[in-house]
Amino acid sequence: MSRAWLGVLLALLVCASAWAQGGLGPSLPEVEPAPAAPARAPALPTLTETDPYNPLAILAGAGEALPGMSTGAKPSGDTPRGGLSVAINILVVLTVLSLVPAIMLMTTCFMRILIVLGLLKQALGAQSVPPPQVVTGLALFMTLLVMTPTLERINTEAIGPYRAGQVSDYDDLWARTRQPMRDFMFAQIEATGNWSSVYMILEYRGEDLADPSKLTRADVDMVTLVPAYMLSELKVAFLLGFKVYLPFLVIDMVVSTMLISMSMMMLPPVLISLPFKLLLFVLVDGWVLIVGGLMQSFAVSPAEVAAMAPTSADVLALVHALAPGGFVRA
Repeated sequence: MSRAWLGVLLALLVCASAWAQGGLGPSLPEVEPAPAAPARAPALPTLTETDPYNPLAILAGAGEALPGMSTGAKPSGDTPRGGLSVAINILVVLTVLSLVPAIMLMTTCFMRILIVLGLLKQALGAQSVPPPQVVTGLALFMTLLVMTPTLERINTEAIGPYRAGQVSDYDDLWARTRQPMRDFMFAQIEATGNWSSVYMILEYRGEDLADPSKLTRADVDMVTLVPAYMLSELKVAFLLGFKVYLPFLVIDMVVSTMLISMSMMMLPPVLISLPFKLLLFVLVDGWVLIVGGLMQSFAVSPAEVAAMAPTSADVLALVHALAPGGFVRA
């Protein structure tokens, strides 16, 4: 029985070696290679030297490299089909969805809000209340409220013209999309005066900073602006968290002093101070103060101010719509 299995194994090895050397059976006749098709210029722009970090051009080049997925195909006649193909649109959507958490952390106000709310929980001494899901959900909705003018600018200046066919160049589309985000990030850095982070990254990248007054916003690309904005937001978030921490720290110190004077050193001060901190926080309507202060701490870019500037008729209508109590009438 073992000899039979050994014979079968040897036969398989011989067949495998013959297949690797040229295949089994007689050799096939040689087929002349087909003439090469004329090279066709890609219909979509590829990575350019003007903006080497254009994700739209990168995705378009990746789509051209896929077999059978050329985005320069013509549906009918001689009129080329505008925009991205269905496959590239799906690729763009999946890529954006996977990058949404990183984009929110790096380019929006989400990081500042989340850090301040986390420090507020530590100051209260309630580590698990409210739950992290509640804090994150509140931070998400606050981020949506703060970023609404910027998102509206992106929709008006970039997405709307692209869907209408007014924008076909990907460099132009990328410039229109990133400009509102750049204005928002520059507005926060300018409002807080944290230009040192921008200078630090520019100096690390080898830029000449002998005269910083000659630098313009156009000289700061996204690779420099995004980490500089994150450093600025971290600094502002910790400063706001320090201000939030102070009143609760005073309560902890008073309670600790009272316990030591009463020779109750074995009793944890947190057990006594936590109810007083919760009572103080509720009496001053702390959630409204914290959330309102956070939302008011973000600066508005000049472009958003111009877009939101009401006319005299709008102001007059708003004044007549106000109720005596300060609420807008339905």
